Amino acid sequence: MDVKKSKATVALMMMFMMLFLVNFPGCFSAASQQPINKKSTHLKPHNGFHSSFLFPVTGNVYPLGYYSISLSIGNPPKVFEFDIDTGSDLTWVQCDAPCTGCTKPIDHLYKPQKHILVSCEHPSCGVVHFPESPHCEKPDDQCDFEIDYVDHGSVLGVVVADVFSLRFMNGSLIHLPLTFGCAYDLKNPGPYDPPAAGVLGLGNGKASILSQLRSFDLTRNVLGHCLSGKGGGFLFLGDDLVPSGMSWMPVSANSKHYLSSPAEVLFDGKPTGIKDLKVVFDSGSSYTYFGFQVYEGVLNLVRESLTEKTLDTVQDKALPICWKGTKPFKSVHDVKNYFSTLTLKFKDTQNIQLELQPEAYLIVTEDGNACFGILNGTEAGLGDLNVIGDISLIGKMVVYDNEKQRIGWISADCNRLPLDSNYKEDIQRPYAANFGILEENHPKTQGSSETNVRVRNREL
Repeated sequence: MDVKKSKATVALMMMFMMLFLVNFPGCFSAASQQPINKKSTHLKPHNGFHSSFLFPVTGNVYPLGYYSISLSIGNPPKVFEFDIDTGSDLTWVQCDAPCTGCTKPIDHLYKPQKHILVSCEHPSCGVVHFPESPHCEKPDDQCDFEIDYVDHGSVLGVVVADVFSLRFMNGSLIHLPLTFGCAYDLKNPGPYDPPAAGVLGLGNGKASILSQLRSFDLTRNVLGHCLSGKGGGFLFLGDDLVPSGMSWMPVSANSKHYLSSPAEVLFDGKPTGIKDLKVVFDSGSSYTYFGFQVYEGVLNLVRESLTEKTLDTVQDKALPICWKGTKPFKSVHDVKNYFSTLTLKFKDTQNIQLELQPEAYLIVTEDGNACFGILNGTEAGLGDLNVIGDISLIGKMVVYDNEKQRIGWISADCNRLPLDSNYKEDIQRPYAANFGILEENHPKTQGSSETNVRVRNREL
């Protein structure tokens, strides 16, 4: 990391905040010193940071296909639901600018104001487009963005800065100006309309909400999530909830994704000959994806292990590969004893392994069939990249430590919020699309493509 550039970014962000507060009196203040819940524990600030942020998560892998949190934006604040996605950086929300292809009714869209637009020459625009530079015909042009996802969905919009209302775990409430995307053109979002209003980008880039919080010295650049197999769970920003005894593994400093050391596949504890997998941890993917050769190899191992068991292949609309038993299964626990454990053993680490028990790669559908929750990544457009999705992260606290460029995990009870015994799940809407990892996070600036027309014709 270039330290000089880092310090310059912080200084510019602080200057931006001071200018922003002139327009939003009372922002960035501890508006309430009372905890949300009387049972919550007051956590003392440490290392110069205030505390961490904790959010209840709703959703599940099947049948919903996504996990989300709610955030308040604007003055007065309005609540929006965001898919949590460690596979991308820029947070965006469906936006009435007006909107083409938005899936929410107009009264549930974010309504931007002209004075919150980020200009093309502003440092925040450069961060969104990094490592490339924004295409500016004039310095005061609005900062446009485009995100293309590997499932062929795309999002176009403009970068804005508005107030987020966030509550620390110690009870203090702050109103903070943060940069995000106002998405006014959505294309091909998947086989089902996305239920959330937007995507919370939790990747390791500087455009993420977490990186912005870190630039204000509010919390550490650390995040974690704990996804429950029963639905729901929790997400935290900061390091107050990081447990001891975790398995830690370095992630690549040269990747925009959480990319692990090369991995070897074990099946039922035995080597398979499948080695040197590039593995990305991505909470934006409902399922786990392996490149074609790895996928075929693993699927063959699973099938061979089932030859003498009372399971038959069956067609099910949920996933491509499914099995049925002598009677319908009620849960994964009814079928897991038929299957063996998959293990990813990571190279250049001290025996760090990620064990995928059968419940970490199987679902049971509404028809009572067991389906294979590992999909063909090459067919999905991922090339040779292998993605560990939500299904394989259930029942684990997974921590992404951007301060030390590492990722860790440990088995955990994800059914309740820490410090709050009254947490209950709130799962409401069916959704099975995968909005997953992004391919690019900058507008295409060459030629006169349809994409450029879409961007340039929508000005706020």
